[in-house]
Amino acid sequence: MAVISRNSGNGSGVSSSVTDDPILPSLQSIYETLRSQNSSDQINFADFDVLVANCINSFKSDPRYRDDIRFLKIWFLYMDGSSDYERVFKEMEEHRICMRKALLYESFALFLEVKGRLIDACMIYHLGISRNAEPLGKLKKAQVLFLERMSDRVSNESFQKMKNGVSVEDGDNFINPWSVSTLKNLLQKMNSKVVVYEGYLSSNRAYPGKVALSTLLKSAKNKSINIGGENYQIKGCAGQGGFAQVFKAYVDSNPDHVVALKIQKPPFPWEFYMYRQLDIRIPEKERKSFGFAHTLHLYSDYSVLVTDYFAHGTLQDAMNCNAVIGGSMDEVLCIYYTIEMLQILETLHCAAMIHGDFKPDNLLIRYSRGDPTEDVNDFRLRAGTWGDQGLCLVDWGRGIDLSSFPEGTKFMGDSRTSGFRCIEMQEKKPWTYQVDMYGLCVIVHMMLHNAYMEIEKRASPEGGFHYQPKSHYKRYWNVNLWKNLFAKLLNFNPDEDHRTLLQSLRESLQDYMCSDQKLIKKLKQLLVKQRTSLCSA
Repeated sequence: MAVISRNSGNGSGVSSSVTDDPILPSLQSIYETLRSQNSSDQINFADFDVLVANCINSFKSDPRYRDDIRFLKIWFLYMDGSSDYERVFKEMEEHRICMRKALLYESFALFLEVKGRLIDACMIYHLGISRNAEPLGKLKKAQVLFLERMSDRVSNESFQKMKNGVSVEDGDNFINPWSVSTLKNLLQKMNSKVVVYEGYLSSNRAYPGKVALSTLLKSAKNKSINIGGENYQIKGCAGQGGFAQVFKAYVDSNPDHVVALKIQKPPFPWEFYMYRQLDIRIPEKERKSFGFAHTLHLYSDYSVLVTDYFAHGTLQDAMNCNAVIGGSMDEVLCIYYTIEMLQILETLHCAAMIHGDFKPDNLLIRYSRGDPTEDVNDFRLRAGTWGDQGLCLVDWGRGIDLSSFPEGTKFMGDSRTSGFRCIEMQEKKPWTYQVDMYGLCVIVHMMLHNAYMEIEKRASPEGGFHYQPKSHYKRYWNVNLWKNLFAKLLNFNPDEDHRTLLQSLRESLQDYMCSDQKLIKKLKQLLVKQRTSLCSA
């Protein structure tokens, strides 16, 4: 690995003055040692490791070298000589080393691929793209090449291991549900089902439209595109991720017929499969809380998922409205949305499905046509207008269909979603439903405190340990309700029925709200006010 100076110069690559560029002597020493190795001279690896470590320790906190490619290469020399490369990468993140440069993620992903850590390598590409590392196009191309290499490695033997509950990559008795091989094999297994689902439209050709889908993000508004014989007038970008963009669109230029178009490259039919499983498994009364997909247009280069469009934004938007004026969400609203989320997870998990990416951006707000009533029983039973509003869980790209795996399967994948990695992911332990329950805890904490949740591990009086949020509760809150919710969900025993736990927590919150009609009245007023605020935004 060459160590390059900022300016062109002599053969050693060192030409700037030490005063202007104090890292140069270290680079010079490392370069000379590497050159001696290339000249087949004897190299003392212990001395070389010391040189690299001294360079890292001397300049890791120097902001001048935070985005310096030369220093990034030194970090990878350091990583190559370390037995704990994950710790090294974490240290690089702590010091913000080249966080916005594609080379960081491409280099680390290749490093992990060589080590056989294919799942982790895949997640690193995801991480870099989600951070819009530059040049983004180069990183996406590297990721596509990686996926092609991984596809070549998938075999019938690896799928047999997966079916038996064995991780394809590392031989552990657990599965990463988001690995390339797992999803590819599941889709192959489900292909006979998916192709007959209503709305599944597949083509072996590339997208044939006159307007390139890749240009929409730069200039989308009012462009018209034809997908599967249907004309869509793009009205703006409704959301953007590392691999997909979501656009608001009018069907045939009709403002009364609005949909969301999720355009993804490479094509990704898994989410459509999950939506159709929701159609089958979710009771009709609860179905409106889980989003609906109309059609999937699958091309060789893109997939376009057509779904319902919600005009009132996300739960994250609702929280941001309060943050703008320096406050947090009213506790009554927090309780209401917590009840909604508990009901959603209770229903979803009873259907043997896991969302896997439970966060406020993926919870859309639903409002009824008329204002909700102040009737306590209507609220408790979610009857009338109370049943027509609430939350709607969308974005099923990380969804997990438990019926596709042997009974009792546990997972070891890491979502790499900052702030939403459950305790089991953080401690490298197997998990199932905990990924969704932890996400719920983070969202509740965000509603109450306007901040992501940080947890601490404390010794329990009866022995062992328990987890709890670090943040303190305000005196005027119903503290016991919140303490009970966090204590139960963060310290859930996997051997117990968590669905009963979700139900009991939901009912305790409902009991509190129904204990005083004034709370229902206040909630109604807050929802009306919030709707006005979100509509104006």
